[in-house]
Amino acid sequence: MNEQTTVAVVPAMMALTGISKNYDGVAALTGVDLTIRSGEVHALLGENGAGKSTLMGVASGAVVPDAGSITIGDQTYDRLTPAQAGELRIAIVHQHPALMPDMTVGENIRVAVPAEVLRRDGDTETTMRAMLADVGCAAHLDDRVESLGIAQKHLLELAKALVVEPSLLILDEPTAPLGPDSVDLLFDRVRAAAAAGAAVVYITHRLAEVRALADRVTVLRDGTVRGGAATADISDDELLALIVGRKLESTFPAKLSDAEAGEPVLAVDGLSGRGFHDVSFTARRGEIIGISGIVGNGQSALLRALAGLEPFTGTVQVGGSAYGPKRLRHRCGYLPADRHREGLMMSLSVRENAALSALRLFTRGPLLDARAEAEAVAGQLRSLAVKTPSQQTMISALSGGNQQKVVLARALLSAPAILVADEPTQGVDVGARSEIYRILREIAAEGVPVVVASSDAKELEGLCDRVVVMSRGAVVQTVEGDAITEQALIHAAVRATGHRREEVAARPGSTPLRRFLLGDYAPVVILALVMLGLGAYVYSTNDRYLSAFNITSVMTSCAALGFIALGQTIALLVGGIDLSVGPLAGFMVVVGSFFLNDGKSGPVMLLGLLLMLLTGAGTGAVNGTLIRYARFTPVAATLATYIALQGLSFLLRDSPGGNIGTAVTGVVTEQVGPVPLSFVLLVVVALALEVALRRTRAGMRLRAVGSNEESARRVAVKVTGTVIGAYICCSVLVFLGSLVLLAQLGIGDPAQGVGYTLSSITAVILGGTSLLGGRGTFIGTLLGAGLIVQVLNATVFLELSQTWQYFFQGALVVVAAVAYSRVRGADPIAKG
Repeated sequence: MNEQTTVAVVPAMMALTGISKNYDGVAALTGVDLTIRSGEVHALLGENGAGKSTLMGVASGAVVPDAGSITIGDQTYDRLTPAQAGELRIAIVHQHPALMPDMTVGENIRVAVPAEVLRRDGDTETTMRAMLADVGCAAHLDDRVESLGIAQKHLLELAKALVVEPSLLILDEPTAPLGPDSVDLLFDRVRAAAAAGAAVVYITHRLAEVRALADRVTVLRDGTVRGGAATADISDDELLALIVGRKLESTFPAKLSDAEAGEPVLAVDGLSGRGFHDVSFTARRGEIIGISGIVGNGQSALLRALAGLEPFTGTVQVGGSAYGPKRLRHRCGYLPADRHREGLMMSLSVRENAALSALRLFTRGPLLDARAEAEAVAGQLRSLAVKTPSQQTMISALSGGNQQKVVLARALLSAPAILVADEPTQGVDVGARSEIYRILREIAAEGVPVVVASSDAKELEGLCDRVVVMSRGAVVQTVEGDAITEQALIHAAVRATGHRREEVAARPGSTPLRRFLLGDYAPVVILALVMLGLGAYVYSTNDRYLSAFNITSVMTSCAALGFIALGQTIALLVGGIDLSVGPLAGFMVVVGSFFLNDGKSGPVMLLGLLLMLLTGAGTGAVNGTLIRYARFTPVAATLATYIALQGLSFLLRDSPGGNIGTAVTGVVTEQVGPVPLSFVLLVVVALALEVALRRTRAGMRLRAVGSNEESARRVAVKVTGTVIGAYICCSVLVFLGSLVLLAQLGIGDPAQGVGYTLSSITAVILGGTSLLGGRGTFIGTLLGAGLIVQVLNATVFLELSQTWQYFFQGALVVVAAVAYSRVRGADPIAKG
């Protein structure tokens, strides 16, 4: 079918015209035109850094173009936002899934998929389970995403895209982490989407996938369109020439013959660990060993053990010398499958990431030879053809394939005794792939054992001299020499795992106990038990501990701290922190001391309360604005307001003054029996906030921003508005705490309130909220505040000095941090 006929018959879903985009003066796209037609699968090809993902970011609203237009139907846009893209039913499956790791599978779906779509077939949870099953994702809705393997994360991302029945479906390297069964299922879903009239853009580096799926193909190189045609009208050689701008030699370097292979350099005998058992194989000098099998059968676990990252039994000998986990950890060059989670430090530069494992080679005495480091990194980057504006460029600015090449560069620079690579060419273009294969062969020829795990059987066939096929963590077959074929490897894996697919589909992603321990409520149970134990012990030594007076005193103190800590929780959930909460509480008490006095009229008192509330909301807005628009870090922004508020407090009152009226203190300290109503209100507010955090889209968006800001932006969360709103809500809760503090103090004292900053952070940490954002619970914070007050109160009854108060608080924080991190430590190998 020629171009004119295609245009006449198939309507255009989207037309991208003259799209240009620059990053720091470097052109990512230059005048790109692309027409995407309904009912077609349009393959988008190009080397890493060619501009494919950037162009699709423009199409999906994630990237703002510098020039050009986007036409959809009869409407033309200068740019799209993620929210607009969602309304237009444009769905994208990113090369790196737009998921929030601290949230569960179900919460990730809810925050990304419109509620009306999830209710389309009735019950929301039934719809979510069905959409996961439709793509073969075995994850449980209550599994935390960070505990999933990379393949399951991609399937979850695919499920989110397909459930909206998109008019445009964009797939960016969707098969990179998937096994054969999942790839076949994906292809079926892509064909079904196109048959239903959707336009599909398919980004890949695998020409076989283009032949299997695509109706049309367009090639980008250096940010410009180099050509395009109907798939049937262009050959693979022509496509390769367009992609790399030159004719490629053979993809795979020549293998060694038996006569050329040298002495044994690697012997693995009876290796067992988490996820694999009794694995044995050998490698001779010059050989590359492949690890094959259906994804999730222990391959990644085995490679982590060979890299010294997991304990094992059995023996590993390299060059005739025994290597245990510690020695392997220092001498192994390791390329993980999930480069973002395990392979890269995203806040560091390209040079820093590449040189990190080899710094010992560049030291001269106690100092680092920066010139030697830069020269070594430059040479390695050139050999791998890494596209980066400079060595100082942040690694996060590079394309996925170039990031992968930096991980390889780091492994090579460290002069490893053994090289272990898990999916080494994942997301890498065809030109760089052949370079990686050549380098791996050269490393093996130098006597360094090379072990490669790959879900691409064709890759293992062309690269490896011996392939170990695994199923359920055990070796089921070893294939050597000419017997290594794609068909033989797939047949060995499928024959050994014939029933695995049904078992995985029926089995939950984890046990209920495991999900609970990884969840947010495990700390709540731990805190409750600690508080009960401490209370029982103190009561056993002094029965006045449960007197009405002491209960009232403890609950009142807990109310003041509790409200402020609840506000701090919101700031931490969004990935920030608010150091100003203590001075803000004190400042609002000082403001109130001018209005809430005996003899003042009701309207004057109401004005004072309103001014206190506006002061809080205004401070929150200032904090949020400094963070989002002035680009202050949360610590810097809130430290600035901390200092300003403390100064203003002393400016208004240089000494304590302004007695609070008895009518005001009477209302705040009102009791039902020994229980203050302020404490009852604290519990009600905490419960309401907890429900909102778990059950409303606003609550889930708050956690989404704290968990992964970029992913949240991609799923149309308004990040800036969410952060500013969070800080305003934080300060409003501090206002409630200041009312209780005001009644406790009975006077405007500019020196009071400051200590609540540290106490609120301590309470939040004890409650299990992460300092990194994205996860936590208001119930935990409530109990954390209660435990702090209880400890202070207990030291009085136990007749301990103030020193012990601080000691116990510090000890509680340390124990809680260690316990929570150990309990929540996700298993990095369970997924593969």
